[in-house]
Amino acid sequence: MKKNIRKARGFTLVELMIVVAIVGILAALAIFGVKKYVTNAKTTEARSTLGMIATDAVGAWSRDLMAGTMLPPGTSALGANNLCKTSTKVPAAAPPPGAKYQSNTAAGADYNEGDYLTGWPCLHFTMDGPQYYQYEYVATSTTLGPFSVFARGDLNGDIQNISTFERRGEIRDGQVALSPTLIETNPDE
Repeated sequence: MKKNIRKARGFTLVELMIVVAIVGILAALAIFGVKKYVTNAKTTEARSTLGMIATDAVGAWSRDLMAGTMLPPGTSALGANNLCKTSTKVPAAAPPPGAKYQSNTAAGADYNEGDYLTGWPCLHFTMDGPQYYQYEYVATSTTLGPFSVFARGDLNGDIQNISTFERRGEIRDGQVALSPTLIETNPDE
């Protein structure tokens, strides 16, 4: 009886090159997918924050914006629906290039700049955690609107293509109407 003896053999160079090419293609696809996922997660910050700021603007319109001072005897004060006046940009200089910005919580700085009629304190908006975007609220008229809320970011740090997100609102028949969607320019830069 003959025994079948098989020679042990290894992989050829061509087979190894094919495996390396397949692994390289899969790695490239994985890197692209992860980068897209991370960028989308960062843009979620801008989208949700603009929604909060726009909602705060609606809330400011609905409450009476008056000074909290005492009225002299025999006088009255009329409250009026008003939009908050334009805020400062946070951070003031430019969108943080490829990094997060931690806002300054000192009185009169960043989200604490303004008063009961102006900016972030009027909107009752603040952001305590680090942020990827520069935020701004702009009202062209406090009684008629329109207003816009902006988020600008430079996620990849190239300082050339800035991501811009905008949400608009205006006064219609005594009520604040918000745009149903955001205007996005270079959202993934």
